[in-house]
Amino acid sequence: MDSYGVRDVERLLGVPRATIRALVGAGFVAPARGPRNSWRFSFQDLIVLRTAQALAAARVPQRRITRSVRQLRRHLPGAMPLSGLAIGAEGDRVVVREGRKRWQADSGQYLLEFGGDPANGSLTVIERRVESKAAPARDRFQEALALERSDPEGAMCAYREAIAADPKNVDARINLGLLLHEARRLAEAGRVYSDALEACGADAVLLFNLGVLLEDMGNEEEALRAYRAALAIDPELADGHYNLALLCRSRGEPREAIRHMAEYRRLTR
Repeated sequence: MDSYGVRDVERLLGVPRATIRALVGAGFVAPARGPRNSWRFSFQDLIVLRTAQALAAARVPQRRITRSVRQLRRHLPGAMPLSGLAIGAEGDRVVVREGRKRWQADSGQYLLEFGGDPANGSLTVIERRVESKAAPARDRFQEALALERSDPEGAMCAYREAIAADPKNVDARINLGLLLHEARRLAEAGRVYSDALEACGADAVLLFNLGVLLEDMGNEEEALRAYRAALAIDPELADGHYNLALLCRSRGEPREAIRHMAEYRRLTR
C-alpha cells in the first residue's frame, strides 16, 4: 500500500504542516512511523485529514467532526480506485461517489470535493468558493506553500499578503514564523508569533513553535511557559512533551523531565 510523507500531504492537499500536526494531535488520524520516526500517511489518512480540516474551517464542532470522519473511514477503500473517487456535500450530507456507486457518510456541512485521476492514482482537491473575500487569502497561501522550497523570500511575501487578506489565518502566520526562524531572523519570527497570538488567540502549534524560537534565543524560562501553554491546549502534542522533557532535564528538573518523556513515548509508540 502506498504511503505519503508530510511533504507529500502538503503538496497533494494544500494542508500546511501546522494543520497536519494539529489534526494528528487531535486524533483524527494515527499515521505509521517511517525512517527516522517520520510520519507516513495512508491514502485513507489523506482523505480523513482533508475532510477534518475542511469541517474545522467551517466551524463544525469537534465531536461532530470526529463522528463524521470515523464513519467516512469505515467505508473508504485502501487506495485510489481505478474508477476514481469524489467526496462532496449535498446540503448537510457528505456523499461519496466511487465509480457508479454513490453512498452517504454521516457528516456536517462543508463544500469540498476530492477527485481521483484513474490514470495515475493521484488525488486532487476542489473547493467551491463560498465567500469571495476568502479567495485572495487562500490563493496567496497556496502560492506561498509552493514557493517554500524554491523561493523562501517569495513565500514569506505571499504569506504576508495572505495574512493581510485574512488576519485570522493562523496557519499563514505559523508558516511565516517558521520560515523566518529557519532564516535565523529570530526577532522577526518572534514578532510574527506575538502578532499571531494577539490576532488569533492561543493555538497549541503556534505556542510550541514560539517555545522552540525562545529556546534558540536563549530564553529558557519563557520557552518553558510557551511549551506548557501549548500542552494545556493540546495535551497530546507529542513534540511538546519531548522538547519540554529535554529542557527540564537541562535545567535540573529530573522528575518533570521523566514525566514528559514518558508521555512522549506513550504518544509516539
